[in-house]
Amino acid sequence: MGFQVVCISRTLAAGGEIVGQAVAQHLGFHYMDREIIGRAAERAKVDPSVVAAAEQRQPLIRRLIEAIGVAQVLADPAGFSSGVPTESYYTPGLTPLPALPEDYRALIRETIQEIASRGQAVIVAHAASMALLGRRDVLRVFITASAETRARRLVAAGHVPTETEAAAIVAQADRERREYIRSFYKRKEELPTDYDLIVNTDVLTFEQAAHLVLNAVED
Repeated sequence: MGFQVVCISRTLAAGGEIVGQAVAQHLGFHYMDREIIGRAAERAKVDPSVVAAAEQRQPLIRRLIEAIGVAQVLADPAGFSSGVPTESYYTPGLTPLPALPEDYRALIRETIQEIASRGQAVIVAHAASMALLGRRDVLRVFITASAETRARRLVAAGHVPTETEAAAIVAQADRERREYIRSFYKRKEELPTDYDLIVNTDVLTFEQAAHLVLNAVED
């Protein structure tokens, strides 16, 4: 297996989290999303006073990695059945993070790089594909779908009462995602060539999307 890390970027309600969980479960890789990394930071007792000191970041990153191992839980393994839990489509508050000081951005980027160096991880957080551009052992995947499909999924899952409201949420999430990539990684725009595999779940099921990713990893 040439790829030791799978980074999954996704748009809201495209199913990226579900695909990531299924891929991690099949490969026996660690699954890491923003919630897991956030809980790890709490466990590691990240102290703002030490984040700015570059010489102290490596010990701090090691503490974070250790805490991730403790915090990590597959909340609801997706498997490959057709009965995918709709709760995974959308969780309030999982839009991109607000602006962070550069010291924290550096800490997050360095933590992602350290996770990648250890291998056997599926990372669905912090646009990790951008942090790991150029690494040949990382498969960078983008899971997306049309805005209309994603809005319908939010309504079908019962998270939003009308498609008009859902469409507004999807549009806002897409804007915030673009701004996050711009501010966090200093990228003017996201390009198709930033990814090795782009999967559209308008027609493909999440099961089919997971199989595509697994085929790319295992071939």
